[in-house]
Amino acid sequence: MRGRALKLSGPRRLVGDLMRFSIGVPRVSVQRQMNLAPLQQARISRGQRPSWTALFLKGYALLAMETPELRRAYVKLPRPQLYEYPGSVASIAHEREYEGERVVLLSLIKNPERRTITELGASIDAARKRPVLEIKEFRRALKIARAPAPIRWLLMWLGLNLGRQRARHFGTFQLSVYSGLGAESLNPLTPLTTLFNYGPISDQGAVTVRIHYDHRVMDGANVARALERFERILNGEIAAEVASLAQNEPANARLSGSAT
Repeated sequence: MRGRALKLSGPRRLVGDLMRFSIGVPRVSVQRQMNLAPLQQARISRGQRPSWTALFLKGYALLAMETPELRRAYVKLPRPQLYEYPGSVASIAHEREYEGERVVLLSLIKNPERRTITELGASIDAARKRPVLEIKEFRRALKIARAPAPIRWLLMWLGLNLGRQRARHFGTFQLSVYSGLGAESLNPLTPLTTLFNYGPISDQGAVTVRIHYDHRVMDGANVARALERFERILNGEIAAEVASLAQNEPANARLSGSAT
């Protein structure tokens, strides 16, 4: 059959470049079946329910503050070594439409552990809805995509292997989920130390959560313990923050009504 050749768009080149550097990472996955009934109940109690993405993001950032391995990266400059960051930078994958094509672009959130769930939700929502070129990370990535391949590869290699620059340009961990579409990724690739995702969440709060990790940085037992602690954080600190937001909603509504 005779088909047609399609030129690679900038976003397609970016994905290809990212996979080029992800394939070389010795990645292993660990999963845990979680019961998030307490968090589910706290979320249901809110008039405006926070997104699951924001809840998991805040929980994972708190987990990373307790678990130094989640804030470490394997870098090659000036020599192969581990580089540990004082805080986290979240890299979040978004599907956007750009120039008539559905593309995947990454936004960054610095120190998500210091932000409220409401602030995280607003940042995620902005990356999903604002015009693509208004998002700094999207604009920078699309600009790099126009460069010749050797230059793109050199910039990415340097960015991933200079410890101080790595988190600034790529983040310390990645979040990529399709649970809103009723699906989940079993073997996602990333050049970062960890990528976490989760599947569809039942009405009772049952969900499968996975951490895909760079085996050069940490080991499976560490990740298994981290997942157990992650579940406690989601049902503890995160559920408590959601509940406090729900308690403040009536007062906020009264203040809004008096202002009008």
